[in-house]
Amino acid sequence: MTLQEYDYARERPSKLAASCLLLALIMKNLGGWTPTLQYYSGYSAQDLHPLVKKLNFLLTYQPHDKLNTVRSKYSHRVFFEVAKLTPIDMLKLEETLTHC
Repeated sequence: MTLQEYDYARERPSKLAASCLLLALIMKNLGGWTPTLQYYSGYSAQDLHPLVKKLNFLLTYQPHDKLNTVRSKYSHRVFFEVAKLTPIDMLKLEETLTHC
């Protein structure tokens, strides 16, 4: 989804990937940013917080008429139906990130 948004073009691909992973971990209640993830990614959880919030905002307010093919593809069970996941409430995300 970020490929069509110019605001994300200036982000480092590694930071964008790490932020997406952290958001996915939070969305699926799989824990937070571990020391191992920090070591191998080179990013602390605090480094990723602003981008994680921005990504969640994109998921929350993305018009559903755009990227229908992508949304359809990732709604299939082969891809664990990730496109059907509900974005996290921004206040809940903020609270979760403070404990991360």
